[in-house]
Amino acid sequence: MDKTQRGVAAGMAAGAIAGITGLFLAAFLTTNFLGPSAVLQDRLFIAALAALAPVFSLIFSVARLARHRFFTPEDINGSGLVAGTDTASLLQALIQNTLEQAVLAVPVYFCCAIVFPIEYLGTVVAGGAMFLIGRISFFLGYQYGAPSRAFGFAFTFYPTVLLAISAAYFIVEYNV
Repeated sequence: MDKTQRGVAAGMAAGAIAGITGLFLAAFLTTNFLGPSAVLQDRLFIAALAALAPVFSLIFSVARLARHRFFTPEDINGSGLVAGTDTASLLQALIQNTLEQAVLAVPVYFCCAIVFPIEYLGTVVAGGAMFLIGRISFFLGYQYGAPSRAFGFAFTFYPTVLLAISAAYFIVEYNV
């Protein structure tokens, strides 16, 4: 492996470990803030709360590119009509990656909020919080190359994956 690959591997490992640790801490340290039972409305509220992180990450990403295009004559006509500047390409890549992550995360948050036992609902909110922190880290590191954005990518991605696997487990466990 070359230096860049080692940097990416280290960042991905750190992000994955931090994300998985964060979910485990949320699962075992958060109290049942909904009381003895959670009706569907409570569960959907938790999912909606968590889903705001990907939504606001996308809004921020799109707004950055729109602002850039407005103030940059070379980019004002959009990427469909002109090749675009390097900055426009970078901002478009941030939108694309955030959209990909959001498309995974939002349905996972809703699925988890519906099927998780009440004592684990704090992990859904934690997943949303980690999504937002991961995106901020990804945005800040992106322009410096793959090793600098790897942690943010992993801290966004791996908690979503673990939540999805956990939701599948609870669906099978309670419906078999």
